[in-house]
Amino acid sequence: MDKMEFNGKATYFVAVKVFLRDGGKLLVVHDAWGTWELPGGRIRLEEFQRPLGEVVGRKIREELGDKVKYSGLKPTGTFFQVRRFENIGGESEQEVRIFAIGFEAQYEDGEIELGGDHDEMRWVNVGNFEPLKLQDNDWMRGVEDYLWLEREEK
Repeated sequence: MDKMEFNGKATYFVAVKVFLRDGGKLLVVHDAWGTWELPGGRIRLEEFQRPLGEVVGRKIREELGDKVKYSGLKPTGTFFQVRRFENIGGESEQEVRIFAIGFEAQYEDGEIELGGDHDEMRWVNVGNFEPLKLQDNDWMRGVEDYLWLEREEK
């Protein structure tokens, strides 16, 4: 049996990702493993019964610093399914599946200080940003879905 399977069904890590907006701009970050993505990450075991807004707050503090202020946190309707390989528990690398829920928030104030897992950030223009030209990966496909939904609403 695959370690990412239970009774014939796929198992996933669960994460939150943040579409942090500053008007017509969206924040994307580059991680230390070479991937462009959004701020956010996996939910810890002890957070399972907590509101997802609290988890988002923790991830923003960890990845963007505790000076960042934001408002209007709401689910976006954009979800991600990511497959990647990681070293789990000292074993050889194995496939990991991550299901992430997207949340939108408005950046209000505060200097962004990237955490140790990120080495670069960009504010991109929502009107003309083409995520897959930046990098073709699962996270950027989720950003593309988000932008498609936003553009369809206009």
